[in-house]
Amino acid sequence: MTLIPSKINLLPEIPAYSAIERPIKTILGEGHWGIFLGRLIGRIKYKRYLRSIGRRRDGSATQYVFDGVSPFLPSLKFLGHYDLAISFLDPPHIVQDKVDASIRMEWIHTDWSTVEVHEKLVEPRWGRNDYIVSISKAVTEQFLKRFPQFKDKIIEIYNILSPTFVRSQALMEDGNSELNSEGITLCSVGRIAYLKNFDNIPHIAKILKDKGLSFHWYVIGPGNHEAIDNTICNNKVEDCVHFIGPKSNPYPWMNACDIYVQPSRYEGHSVTVREAQILGKPVIITNYPTAKSQIQDGIDGVICGTDNDSISEAIISLVHDKQRQVNLVGYLRTHDFGNESEVEKIYKILNIA
Repeated sequence: MTLIPSKINLLPEIPAYSAIERPIKTILGEGHWGIFLGRLIGRIKYKRYLRSIGRRRDGSATQYVFDGVSPFLPSLKFLGHYDLAISFLDPPHIVQDKVDASIRMEWIHTDWSTVEVHEKLVEPRWGRNDYIVSISKAVTEQFLKRFPQFKDKIIEIYNILSPTFVRSQALMEDGNSELNSEGITLCSVGRIAYLKNFDNIPHIAKILKDKGLSFHWYVIGPGNHEAIDNTICNNKVEDCVHFIGPKSNPYPWMNACDIYVQPSRYEGHSVTVREAQILGKPVIITNYPTAKSQIQDGIDGVICGTDNDSISEAIISLVHDKQRQVNLVGYLRTHDFGNESEVEKIYKILNIA
């Protein structure tokens, strides 16, 4: 938030919107009865849907909750008319239901071949967008397999990264002086969520440790890692696996590592992988469906299998192959991974190019 330029008009928080995902007891205490009722209605409909398909859960929960909550959220049309409204994270209800705008865009960040969702529920919402923005060609392909009817709405805008910004932030002090300099330094950045596969890091670390590798693996990002901490203890890797928590500036940590590891189960187009490449770090990613759209295996990074043995083997192999590290770093330092020109695609749509 501190990096938002002063010329940007950051609107004050509207309390009802802040109550959408906070604990029920808290919002009831604050008097958000409508939001509570909407969330309750959404959850009841979601459970009814799960019973009808014979499942315990799928990815439709958020959609049902927002369907329930939307009628109780105040309109934002008093803010005036906008040329463009962007729903950067699903679901799009606020942009579609509450904002007065000429053009509406919704972003796709993930690989839709991995998403379980009630398609008849989400399809009308996708249809209300003027544009559907995909972050990579692979993400586009997977989305259109599910929703081919939206082919004419979809455009590709890659995640915009500034090498100058990333490199300047990497040189700042942000507490990474506590890094242990013994052995190889590994780093992973991202929220603690199923798709990131951080829950398997302790198991991978045990394999590395049992094979005699001296290393420290630092994980930067928000989320509850209590269960992972227990796995760390059970695998006796407390001395080499470190969950640091969220950092407003993770780049000094990334810059200090020898190898950046992204062990994800799936990704759309990983921003942190590209940031690590900008910093000239050898990168190892797992072979999730969209991996080859981001990494040229053996040229600007390494793609390995998704199981723990394959990940550990890739790490050990790269650690011991110094020439391969030199080749990867050499390629990264002579190629431009910035793409600030992607913003021109938005300007073109607004006719201000």
